[in-house]
Amino acid sequence: MALSYDSLLDRKEALHQGERRLAAVMFTDMVGYTALGQRNESLSLALVEEQRKLIRPILARHNGREVKTIGDAFLVEFPNALDAVRCAYDIQRATKEFNISMPPEKRIHLRVGLHLGDVVESQGDISGDAVNVASRIEPLAEDGGVCLTRQVFESTHSKFDVPLVSIGVKTMKNVSEPMEVYKLVMPWEQHGSPIATTSYPTNRVAILPFRSMSPDPNDEYFADGLTEELIDRLCQIGELKVIARTSVMNYKKKEKNAAQIGRELRAGALVEGSVRKADSRIRVTAQLINANTEEHLWSSRYDRNLEDIFEVQSDVAERVAEALRVKILSPEKERIERKPTVSTAAYTLYRKGRYLWNKRMPDDLKRAAEYFELAVHEDPGFALGYAGQADCCTMLRTDWGIDREANFEKAKAAVTKALDLDPGLAEAHATRGMILFDECNLRLAEEEYRKAIELKPSYATVHQWYMWVLAPQMRWDEALEQIEKAVELDPLSPIITDNLGHYYLWRRDYSKAAEIYKKALELGFEGAHGDLATTYGRMKMFDEMRREAAVWAERVQGTVPLAGKFASAYAACLEGDRRTLRELLPELEARSQEAGMSAYYAALFRFSLGDNDKGFEWLERSCSRKEGAMVLILEPELDGVRKDPRYFDLLKRLGLG
Repeated sequence: MALSYDSLLDRKEALHQGERRLAAVMFTDMVGYTALGQRNESLSLALVEEQRKLIRPILARHNGREVKTIGDAFLVEFPNALDAVRCAYDIQRATKEFNISMPPEKRIHLRVGLHLGDVVESQGDISGDAVNVASRIEPLAEDGGVCLTRQVFESTHSKFDVPLVSIGVKTMKNVSEPMEVYKLVMPWEQHGSPIATTSYPTNRVAILPFRSMSPDPNDEYFADGLTEELIDRLCQIGELKVIARTSVMNYKKKEKNAAQIGRELRAGALVEGSVRKADSRIRVTAQLINANTEEHLWSSRYDRNLEDIFEVQSDVAERVAEALRVKILSPEKERIERKPTVSTAAYTLYRKGRYLWNKRMPDDLKRAAEYFELAVHEDPGFALGYAGQADCCTMLRTDWGIDREANFEKAKAAVTKALDLDPGLAEAHATRGMILFDECNLRLAEEEYRKAIELKPSYATVHQWYMWVLAPQMRWDEALEQIEKAVELDPLSPIITDNLGHYYLWRRDYSKAAEIYKKALELGFEGAHGDLATTYGRMKMFDEMRREAAVWAERVQGTVPLAGKFASAYAACLEGDRRTLRELLPELEARSQEAGMSAYYAALFRFSLGDNDKGFEWLERSCSRKEGAMVLILEPELDGVRKDPRYFDLLKRLGLG
């Protein structure tokens, strides 16, 4: 349900005051302390004091805030998971070094538990599920060990040299759902005994890029298309979790073994193969591999006519499910076996369009739209062709600001046609959800996203987009659940990773946001330079802000002619340089349609200058341009106008009242 004005303001005020926040929580405990106290109280008290002397300097080095001690236990809060993991490791390393020179009875034996989640602060103490979970995780650790939850693992596993391995899904007292638990494998554990390896469930499947064996290099689109179609068909099966295309395409032409890929994608099963296309004939080979053991579970070869490609795709999907002992429900089987078109020519044109669409650049998107148009000309009943057209128009207007109004109307018409032809097309429901979001219709947008998820649970993009509907309503737990689900399904996606950064930026956890934006850059999303500039500005790190803003402007200059001036204006806004902002703003406002600057950015700039009347005027333009302006309410620049009647009116019209 949408929040009332008062509750919305109350939650914003609570967030602003820092009462509720995301934090990494550490809980430490001395092994056998209760029994020791019963045997030798003076020794137990002396060991507690030694423990505190040992631990406190380490906490300070890693930004840990000692919330309190509870007997022999420490409750500690950290601003991010990586600091917490590094601190936990250093505590156990220092403890081991301390024990070397001590007699057995004076040695300190510690266990550490870590969790990442929301905490609520009151009078210096913290509470909430994050504290409860950390305290329940700690007893699972071995003497001298560290246990942590998947939330901590996801944030740190690629950033820390000490191995993190799963010890399985555990049920804990007063924790509603079982949780997967990981442990740090300490260097001193690795000598003389094998390191435990992580085993991932085989219902988590990655379809690796099929190799093109065709004599014509221009047929590569067909191999990529087969990969994408198999992902699409396996996504229909509710019991499977299928890694998205963006992540698996990172392994195209990379030589890595099944175990390596399985670890990196956290997938227990892999499908790989090849396709050879020659005129109207195709040869497809496919095999299913257990990534945990590298055992071959199933393989087959198909020599068919091109027009039989749909039967091949359906058969591979069903054989994979059968080999993994996954049940396919009747509606799922029907969708898997359905032919999207009767025209081989239309299908070929569609696959060429998707090949270009996946590149996401303006010229590629325009060419992709032309292929989709040709595809529906060949087969006017081809729903996926219309969905492709809608996707191109939506991306051109939202990501690149090209012909906003014209592309908006084209997208609406195309997605309506797609759903008229196939009401069960998940991609079309997701695209309609984005269109409704741009129209500020949150209720109907959410209905479309839920429908898309019901039809295709493993469709990562719809989970990503759904977050944008939930966050403005401050349904933070649901928003985090959706974006984390998207990351789980597409762990190497640069844009989904970047969107995870947006979540933490909106929560005003700037250090966490910066950490995630850097990862998005590593994955290849250059737009994250702009997001990182914003984050550094919020952190008052203005030199870093200007550096990242300049890099962003240089990267997009060819598409956004006024990128340099826009970047300078945004930097001036964040730095509080009103004079520079006032100098730049008139030209940017006059040419906003070509400046790559959404109207709501003009509103932000005006609010930051105290020009509230003009700020609200630009908000009205943003709504009329259908820019999805509700994300604006999360920006700090609006803090000064939240009691203005026009702000309440805006909330009501955005469906947030």
